Amino acid sequence: MLCFADTRFPIERANGLQTMATCHALAQRGHDVTLVVRPDTHEPARDPFEFYGLDPIDSLWVRHVAAGAGAGTRRARFLISAAAIATASGRDATVLTRDLGLASWLVRIPRRQRPAVVYESHGVADVVAKEMPVLLGKPDLAASSRKLDRLARREKRVWSRAAAYVTLTKVLADELTERFGARTKVFVVPDASVPAEPIALPPDEPFVAGYAGHLYPWKGVDVFVHAIAAAPGVHGLIVGGHPGESDLARVKQLVTSLGLDDRITITGLLPPRDVRAQLAKAAVLVLPNTASAISARYTSPLKLFEYLSLDRPIVASDFPATREVLDDRLTAILVPPGDAGALARALMELQSRPDLRRLLGDAAGALAPKFTWDARAKRIEAALEAAQTA
Repeated sequence: MLCFADTRFPIERANGLQTMATCHALAQRGHDVTLVVRPDTHEPARDPFEFYGLDPIDSLWVRHVAAGAGAGTRRARFLISAAAIATASGRDATVLTRDLGLASWLVRIPRRQRPAVVYESHGVADVVAKEMPVLLGKPDLAASSRKLDRLARREKRVWSRAAAYVTLTKVLADELTERFGARTKVFVVPDASVPAEPIALPPDEPFVAGYAGHLYPWKGVDVFVHAIAAAPGVHGLIVGGHPGESDLARVKQLVTSLGLDDRITITGLLPPRDVRAQLAKAAVLVLPNTASAISARYTSPLKLFEYLSLDRPIVASDFPATREVLDDRLTAILVPPGDAGALARALMELQSRPDLRRLLGDAAGALAPKFTWDARAKRIEAALEAAQTA
């Protein structure tokens, strides 16, 4: 199996962990996997297995292709290298990628000259491209209508020609079907987390609500901060914050302006292997995404599955995609997205009700075995097997 990811590697973002953990789990299940990426820009270069806290395995190889200077050159060289590697591997190999441009290019090559292509969709490409600049507060980066049309054509081509299609959520699969027509060999495969024993909550600590992830406004971290301000006695823990991005300064300023410096801790960016130990300090874990097509229909956030494995109660924004994993008042408390008051009330209810914390924490922990990386790899295996019969 060939897995292609046009990114420097390893990378601190969730997409790097998701790619590496998926490939590692497939290798553990007996597949020979080559992960093709760009070189690490860190000096000295970091070992991906060590960086992501995974044991080396002989059947998983990380292959770097030359990056080149400039974004356009890097992209062109990666696509050319990836196509050459794929065609040289023959039709008995299988490609797994979430790179729509590469998948669109590969499916144009006659099948007898290339491997079967399994595309993993994380959202309808033109919808994401249209929405993301607004969500990031960068409207000047808005995609042109020509680009949006090009992305839609690529998605339609891959939808119709890929040997198998993987989506993170059922609502995404339904949306693609509605837009481009029905097709066979569509597999819904949510994200996952490393199986691990729950970590006991430290005794005699303040009541802490925890969040992990990026600090982009659309992720809801600002809503989380406002909820802590409205929930006396509840402390906040934010695990994340890239030093090279303006979001960290924005959130720190918000915390200070609300007088919460003594109640909210921001760890800053941590290696993936250290996130779990930080989250274990929280009595409740929060997924506060704001309203968007990405949050509502496409997202399958890694932190959700990390939360499940900690046996902690979860408060999450109420979206169709979220409800594919969580049930309100059975495995989590679901609140209206963007509503800091509702989030604060849920936190205070959990603070005052240890019985509800135990009930929801146990229910979350019972879900965790369904969403391990091995379980994800097993679901992807069905797509790989179907692709070889295409």
